[in-house]
Amino acid sequence: MVNPLQQALKVGDLRRKLLFTLFMLLIFRIGAHVPVPGIDASKIQEMLSGQLFGFFDVISGGAFKRFTVFAMSITPYINASIIMNLLQVIVPKLDSLAKEGEEGRKKIAQYVRYGTVVLAFIQAIGLAYALGRNGALASRNIGSYLMIAIALTAGTAFLMWIGEQITEKGIGNGISLLIFAGIVSRLPSQISGVGQELTGGIVSGFNIALFILIALFIICGIIVVNEGQRRIPIQYAKRVVGRKVYGGQSTFLPLKVNTAGVIPIIFAMSILMFPATITQFMDQNSKFSMFIAQYFNGGGVVYNLLYAVLIVFFTYFYVAIIFNPADVAENIKKYGGFIHGIRPGRPTADYIDRVLSRLTLSGGIFLAIIAVLPNFVIGLTGVTSFYFGGTSLLIVVGVALDTMKQIESNLLLRSYEGFVK
Repeated sequence: MVNPLQQALKVGDLRRKLLFTLFMLLIFRIGAHVPVPGIDASKIQEMLSGQLFGFFDVISGGAFKRFTVFAMSITPYINASIIMNLLQVIVPKLDSLAKEGEEGRKKIAQYVRYGTVVLAFIQAIGLAYALGRNGALASRNIGSYLMIAIALTAGTAFLMWIGEQITEKGIGNGISLLIFAGIVSRLPSQISGVGQELTGGIVSGFNIALFILIALFIICGIIVVNEGQRRIPIQYAKRVVGRKVYGGQSTFLPLKVNTAGVIPIIFAMSILMFPATITQFMDQNSKFSMFIAQYFNGGGVVYNLLYAVLIVFFTYFYVAIIFNPADVAENIKKYGGFIHGIRPGRPTADYIDRVLSRLTLSGGIFLAIIAVLPNFVIGLTGVTSFYFGGTSLLIVVGVALDTMKQIESNLLLRSYEGFVK
């Protein structure tokens, strides 16, 4: 990683992109400390205590519990993007729009922006109402609710703009880098918390060493699975056109083990958060609220089991949306390709579907283990100050790998400029 970064800093164009990306991330971190007016921060931390909201506080860089203008982070944008992907399967017009090339993608991106603002405003109204119900607002009136909702929506819209600017003018995927920066920004305070636990005698040095070893082992596992793929060999038949011979080469169809990425975990977490969100508007001493607090606040056997099942289900669901074996088989047949021992057309689609189903099961089980493992690691080591989230590690490792690949591809492109000329 160090060598490509050093080379990138020597190239003027890449250096400007890297500096622009860092500048945008600096603005993000400054905005994460701008508080929303009229809020009692101590009441917020009491309301949002527990592991359930920990992930959203981590990806927002602590802005969620401090309840700053970036409290909702970029999650409304992610939700709007997921909804748009689902609608492309249901609505034929959106599906045809996505296949129109660059102009179609720009139109869909515009719809995602509109959806982000709408979802952010709805979510902000719900948060404002929940805060007022729990006594965290200085005054409970329509003006206060609207002011909070507008401030939170504006913060999310600004983050969306920052992410798009990074993608267009910087290095890497802007939205992913914002989440990456939010997670990494919590590391110094969490390391300090672990140090305080060590000096206070709460945990031993052996437990901390065990914690670090487990974390390193999981990171290595994430890298292996993220980079792992099944390569299906494809042979293209030779075609004679006039005096020239086309085709005849061998290639492969790469199928990733973790095709769905971190999306199934976000889906499952959103479903599990829904009951707890409803209880914010209800009497906390009611039977329903107490039931939700007991079984849906993270850490319990029922919660972890349901969490794992939902992750596997949404892994299959999301892969089925983004990857269509029938279309892939049709494209292979169209260009004269075939898989050895498999007839073109429907048999090829069935074969790809079988292989993909096995890979998806492996990827879903892996995601489920990574998501529920932190609860067991905390119980084993006793280290509670460091929010060891498997989802956080997935995002950090994945974004770091993708960003370095983009830097290396830019360097490789410039290395071949002389040959192109």
